[in-house]
Amino acid sequence: MTSSRRMAAAMSALAVVASGLVSAAVIGVTPARADHCDPAEQASQGQQQNNNRQRRNGDQQGQDDQQDQNQNQGQDQGQNQDQGQNQDQGQGQNDQQNGDQQQNDQQQGGDQQQGGDQQQGQDQQQNGDQQAPQGGAKLLDPAASPEAAPEDEQTASTFSRRRNNPTRTATPVPTRNNPGGGNASPTASPSGSATNDPDEAACADLGPFPEDFVDIRQVAPQRVNARFNRNGSRGTFVSQCGRNENKHNNPDNFIVAPGVSNGAHHLHDYVGNLSTDAFSTDESLAGAGTTCRLGDKSTYFWPVLRNRKVDANDNDPDGNVGQQLTARAVQLQFRGNASSRVVAMPRFLRIITGDAKAATNGPANAKAAWSCTGFQNRITTDKYPLCPRGSLVLRILDFPSCWDGQNTDSANHRTHVVFPDQNGACPQGTRAVPQLRMTLAYSVPQGPSYALDAFPEQKHNPVTDHADFANVMPDRLMQTVVSCINRGRRC
Repeated sequence: MTSSRRMAAAMSALAVVASGLVSAAVIGVTPARADHCDPAEQASQGQQQNNNRQRRNGDQQGQDDQQDQNQNQGQDQGQNQDQGQNQDQGQGQNDQQNGDQQQNDQQQGGDQQQGGDQQQGQDQQQNGDQQAPQGGAKLLDPAASPEAAPEDEQTASTFSRRRNNPTRTATPVPTRNNPGGGNASPTASPSGSATNDPDEAACADLGPFPEDFVDIRQVAPQRVNARFNRNGSRGTFVSQCGRNENKHNNPDNFIVAPGVSNGAHHLHDYVGNLSTDAFSTDESLAGAGTTCRLGDKSTYFWPVLRNRKVDANDNDPDGNVGQQLTARAVQLQFRGNASSRVVAMPRFLRIITGDAKAATNGPANAKAAWSCTGFQNRITTDKYPLCPRGSLVLRILDFPSCWDGQNTDSANHRTHVVFPDQNGACPQGTRAVPQLRMTLAYSVPQGPSYALDAFPEQKHNPVTDHADFANVMPDRLMQTVVSCINRGRRC
């Protein structure tokens, strides 16, 4: 009987050693940089560490209890041998059976506890992963007001649990205003313990951070467009140019940084003109081909969006890591003015919208607008939206449309074309031209795991979304655009 117990103790010791070797092997596996830079990992890693500590404490307590039990059994056995002159072998077998039965009961209780913990964890995970079914894959006009969803529908709730567990040290970013939606203003970056992992150190201050995301259902509905008066121009014209299926990308910006390769320090998607790069001129654009119908040689471009769950582009010197996402739908819509008719844009007019450095410059020129299909009346300006399953992320980029009547560009690329006022009217001394609205729809990974390409110091802040346009339409096509808008037609 003593030999049996010694054998059991030896087997237990071997199991503990084997478990330690497996744990060491698992710990030694290091995720790639793009995985480290997943904002969802920043929020969930702290909870995982707490769970691991609790599990280790529970294992240690179980080993201590087993050791105390073995010692008590040894003492009882010695005492029984001293007093056991009247005990026979049958009594000893009964004691052995009782001891075995007690050990089996303890083992069964431990298995039941472990099974309960696993089932509870699976239930919590399943509840966190469930999303409200939301159709909405079709790209809709952001002006539309969808029906309110039932209050008891589940939402993208995984982020609300993750955001309370930041774990990485990061440099504080400026507090930003929230004029367009999300109910929580971004604050300082998450705090936490330092790490010796070089990949994690490289991403700890990269951004975006968990507080840069918001569940779209937490954003209050609002009116998207100004009300048209009797003199307004209600028509629209859509230029069909594709989704950049031909992979026309570069980190240039010939409007803001002409002649400078990698002048943007982030990658752009291009549709329309096939030649656009840092060295584009009016002449080169006019002589190039296009992806647009009806001979529209205009160039339309914007920073790419990336999936941070996929390891790609991890050696980028500007920190734009992750897998590039191609938009599921791109709508380039020219719209009218709420208070007046529109006039034709001059050819080679250059216009920008938004501020690629708004996180450090402040919100004065920021024009980012994020939403989800099915929720287009909910707009967040400084947070990435978390959309329910089946709903696509939307980027809505409105361009200024009040032209000074003389210039095709200006020193700051803004003063020659400005935005209408809150009522939709153009300032005195300017003329309303067709207003370009880009609407880009994306299928992104669930949770806070995607990011916009950006300048390194902007930390992939969603407020930095922006876009650029240069009009290279033939004059006859521009006249068609103006006619459609002023006559209230949809072309």
